Amino acid sequence: MNANTSRQHPAEWDQEAQLLSQTARDLPTGRHQFHKERLMAQIHEQVQRDERTATTTAPPKARRFRLPRPAITLPAMAAALSAVVIAGVVTVGGDGSGVRDSGVATGPALTTDVGTASAKGVPQLLDQISLAAAEGDHPTVKPGQYIYIESVLADTFVKTVDDKSSLASHELHRRQIWESADGVKGWLIDPAVNDGPEGETLSLPDEQGNTPKAHLGSPSYDYLTKLTTDPDKLLAKIYKETKGQGNTPDQQAFATIGDLLAESYPPAELYPALFEAAAKIPGVVVVDDAVDAAGRHGVAVARLDDTSGQREEWIFDKKTHVYLGARNVQVKQIKEEGVLIKPGTVNFTMAIKNRAVVDGMNQTPSQAG
Repeated sequence: MNANTSRQHPAEWDQEAQLLSQTARDLPTGRHQFHKERLMAQIHEQVQRDERTATTTAPPKARRFRLPRPAITLPAMAAALSAVVIAGVVTVGGDGSGVRDSGVATGPALTTDVGTASAKGVPQLLDQISLAAAEGDHPTVKPGQYIYIESVLADTFVKTVDDKSSLASHELHRRQIWESADGVKGWLIDPAVNDGPEGETLSLPDEQGNTPKAHLGSPSYDYLTKLTTDPDKLLAKIYKETKGQGNTPDQQAFATIGDLLAESYPPAELYPALFEAAAKIPGVVVVDDAVDAAGRHGVAVARLDDTSGQREEWIFDKKTHVYLGARNVQVKQIKEEGVLIKPGTVNFTMAIKNRAVVDGMNQTPSQAG
């Protein structure tokens, strides 16, 4: 079964996904968290429907799923697609059915204590995290092996039914992804984006024979092994290659590093460099208590996006400094599509449950043992 969209999440996206990647953070005040994958699936399906009304031609292109990137308010492209998804809002009919039935239950908006943030102690904490990363177990991914990442995640979004909007959430669910070292082969099991419980292939090339090139926004393990481990050069590369993206260059640089920590497998040499680079980004703070999607308390390295009012948090164990997960918390009250999004709203939350190297597609670490 072919994937019906392309990332989170790793080598590459089709034209629509690349456009979204470039524009998703150039957003007005009031943007909120939503699954990039689900949004792209909705857009793609509408395109397919429009195409089918005109002609019955080629099958849909295989697209990559990456981990949902927080903060999406769709640009003009989405409005042009028959208003399937507008300004980050999921529009559903009177029967409550969405453009795409994700298979994940919905519930009330997710909330949390905002927590205390301070710039004091940032360098020391990142030094400790960097040392812990350098000492951690990072086996090399060999040809024929796969990176396996299991996580749990949830999000809050604006839901519109019969012109009435309110905050809702997609409840916590499990996600499993496999990717080959070169990013060409992969598999995803995620009920929020899959059409069936067996999951979908992420393998490239697509039906047109295209194998897009890995980049910072969609890296493979092989790509990451070639990145510089000099923190200054690494940060300069991030700023250069993400120029024009995001609400500000600093926030975009922070978000880019956060993506690399979440659903990728940085080599042992690169891990410390990522944290050392993050320490050089202005506006980075420490949040004394943050909770990941699995309910684990930790300390967070974070940065507030003044445009969206959201604080992106990377959560680490307070003792071991191991990466636990990430979340986006609304810190400044905003209104979107007439809906008030209050401080403490958790726009997106995820927790890494397992990250390992396995010998085969769809193999889990327990099966390998």
